[in-house]
Amino acid sequence: MFKQYKPKLALILGIAISFFCACDASNNQSSKKEISKPLHDLFDQYWEQKMKLLPLESTAIGDTNYNDMMPVTISESYRDTLKKFYKRILNESEKIDFSLSDEDKISKELFEYELKINLEALKFPSHLMPINQFWSFTLEFPQLGSGSGNQPFKTPRDYRNFLARMQQFPAYANAAIANMKKGIETGYVLPKVLALKMIPQLKQVITTDATQNIFFLPIKNMPLNFTQKEKDSFKNAYQFAINMDIIPAYAKLKTFIEKEYIPACRESHGISSLPDGKAYYQFLIKLYTTTELTPDSIYQLGLQEVARIRTEMEKVKVETGFTGSLKAFFEFMNRDRQFYPFKTATAVLDSFKAIQKILDPQLSSLFESSPKTPFEIRQTEAYRAASASAEYNAGSKDGSRPGIFYVPILDPTQFNIVGMETLFLHEAIPGHHYQISLQQENTSLPTFRKFLGYSAYAEGWALYTETLGKSLGLYKNPYQYFGHLSDAMHRAIRLVVDVAIHTRSMSREEAITYMMSNERITEPEASAEIERYMAIPGQALSYKIGQLTLMSLKDKYEKQLGNRFKLAAFHTQLLNGGNMPLQVLEKKLELWAKSL
Repeated sequence: MFKQYKPKLALILGIAISFFCACDASNNQSSKKEISKPLHDLFDQYWEQKMKLLPLESTAIGDTNYNDMMPVTISESYRDTLKKFYKRILNESEKIDFSLSDEDKISKELFEYELKINLEALKFPSHLMPINQFWSFTLEFPQLGSGSGNQPFKTPRDYRNFLARMQQFPAYANAAIANMKKGIETGYVLPKVLALKMIPQLKQVITTDATQNIFFLPIKNMPLNFTQKEKDSFKNAYQFAINMDIIPAYAKLKTFIEKEYIPACRESHGISSLPDGKAYYQFLIKLYTTTELTPDSIYQLGLQEVARIRTEMEKVKVETGFTGSLKAFFEFMNRDRQFYPFKTATAVLDSFKAIQKILDPQLSSLFESSPKTPFEIRQTEAYRAASASAEYNAGSKDGSRPGIFYVPILDPTQFNIVGMETLFLHEAIPGHHYQISLQQENTSLPTFRKFLGYSAYAEGWALYTETLGKSLGLYKNPYQYFGHLSDAMHRAIRLVVDVAIHTRSMSREEAITYMMSNERITEPEASAEIERYMAIPGQALSYKIGQLTLMSLKDKYEKQLGNRFKLAAFHTQLLNGGNMPLQVLEKKLELWAKSL
């Protein structure tokens, strides 16, 4: 998965567009540019105002203009500000009804739907559960403050910028507590089992010595070109902010959650137990899958996929010579020491780098272009590794910050080698790194389209790239191919358990048991996964829904185009329009096929 994108629904129907408009005359092109200028001016106005309203998003994409700002986005007043902003921009866009080029038509449709889905999301009181154990600003903020995330620490201005953000954090903590108190009053609270997981995470930031705090790391790593006066000044300022702003705020959150919030949390595990929970879950399905699928249809699809992949797993098990049951095969791969060859974290990272060396020479046969954005593999920071999954952190739009594949390594001797190849394909290359970097680097797209994030497209693409392993020189070992099937099964299981937890009263424990009976996963890993689905309902559905759509489209055009079908060209069409809803992507490919 990737963190920077906050996926939004944009299921756009009935769009009469073409991505392949070729104007015959240069004067016609100029005329269309003039006609579309008000629209593009509105795009630019929206983007600039949005970056100021959401400065953390600005930081995430490498825009440094607002790196000192950190408004309390979970407050009621701020949500009202956002609502007014989206409504105003939407109204202005809807007034633009003159003739547009085909690409401008799709941009306008995407633009308006982005605004509409943001407005729809604000109807639900998600801000009353402002933090959880998986996706939470209380987890993201230390990463920013460590210097290993999106926040730059290269110049004195950078250091002053983040100092200002640290000073604003107590306001966020106070708003989070106020929201959670309101959530207690209205019955809008987390499952107790999730709230308990937040305590050790908060404890990690509450140090007795400011110099040992994660927020002090930029001081330990100050650029050599800083003057001694600057170094001393920042050291003192950061120590003061950590002691007076950061630690007290985290301690206040911890105390509140321990003493007041956890006792009031719910024993139920699904979102349907919340006020208007069923409607909220249906919205989240739309948000994350960009479809109108019902919970029941997704559940049945999941059962079908689980059965199909189990059959493939049985075949690979036989190929390895293993004679026991599939469950016994899972246990064998989880237990046998041949699958745990690592002694150091460096060795784990080096193994991922070796995978990259294998596939790099093969990429040109499957892709017509590659990202310019640099790429790195890093170990996930210790403070968040226990609750983190492997993930991709997008690089900046100008390439100054690399795309980063983060790998959580708690104990390298317990890091299983099975599935490393498919994990790299998904999170790194050609998965999220290609999809996100090529989108950001595409100069033909309006700026807002460079950073759209629809989960079904992004995660669907990343899961699709796992199927390219053999073509990229991987999966030669049957255990690694089984790792690929395991990951495919993992995403299929999500369709079953996510829906069952949130609409069919499946308990956390029942979901863990179901997961462990159908894939190679340990109980701690299964527990973390199920708790993730409890914390962010619906998001996990996007992977398999997106992948199945892309696989279906690939099969369709292979049959339809015959010898005219080139896989590299197909991949170009999947990526060159940027992130978009699945039905818009389908229309785009229809027009591409007709143009050949």
